[in-house]
Amino acid sequence: MELQTLVSLTTGVTLLTCVLAVAGAHAYNTGKAQRRALVDRLSATGQIPVVGRRRYFRDLDRRLRRTGPGRKLELRLAATGLDVTPGEFFAAMLATVAGLWLIGQATLAPFFGPIAGLLGIWVAVQFLNWQRQKRIEKFINQLPELARILANATQAGLALRTAIGMAAEELEAPAGEELSKVANQLAVGASMDDALGELADRLPSRELVVLVTTLVLSNRAGGQVVSALRNLTETLEERKETRREIRTQLSQVSMTSYAVPVMGVGSLFLMNGVKDGALDRMTGSPVGQACVIIAFALYAVGFVLIRRMSRIDV
Repeated sequence: MELQTLVSLTTGVTLLTCVLAVAGAHAYNTGKAQRRALVDRLSATGQIPVVGRRRYFRDLDRRLRRTGPGRKLELRLAATGLDVTPGEFFAAMLATVAGLWLIGQATLAPFFGPIAGLLGIWVAVQFLNWQRQKRIEKFINQLPELARILANATQAGLALRTAIGMAAEELEAPAGEELSKVANQLAVGASMDDALGELADRLPSRELVVLVTTLVLSNRAGGQVVSALRNLTETLEERKETRREIRTQLSQVSMTSYAVPVMGVGSLFLMNGVKDGALDRMTGSPVGQACVIIAFALYAVGFVLIRRMSRIDV
């Protein structure tokens, strides 16, 4: 009798559990469908942006954003225009460091593993700087057209805020994206000085500083915005051509700065290929390790000096 009662109780609990599981699954699917419909409706009306690709390493990304270096990395990634989160970039950098560490340790000598890992960090930082500089250069090339659009819009009687929004719609990236951020900041109540100042901080350049200063002073003092923008357009066109000529003249020097350290690393592979195990014996003593570190430091100094000597600010 007690066994039959226990079987009936177990059967009832099992059935209740199944019913609750089915009800929970139905509620979950219904809520997910409602959320998807809400996102689609709001995206269609432009109230929220369209959902992008799937993000990875979300836990790592949240933890990085809480730290100071993580927030700086987020700002730097925003300046590059890459669709990458700080967590994804940090994970990719760790994978690069680990890969170069193993390659350097396997192909050269165990001593070169940590050096190759540090090289991976330097490569990641330089990649961000290169992407940021490329975005800045592209934005600078769009500044004459931006100044021309603003001048035409203000001459037609439009306010400067409206002219910025119109330029954001007409120009391609990166100018269109950056001006959209400025227009959004102005829409939520930010001042013209703060919005344009943040733009100049994200993409620092002399040309953009001149344009921002012109717009801020004209908006604050109410001067001749059209004539100032017309003159600025001609100046930006001239500076654009000057920068192109200087970049062409210094292209050989820039390639030399990269060729010097590549030749140094190539000599290590050549030495190890001529006599197998030579790098192991060379880095087996403190004197050899010190000589390798000093040599790499001199290559780094040479790279920096060549880059500094070939840098000409227009």
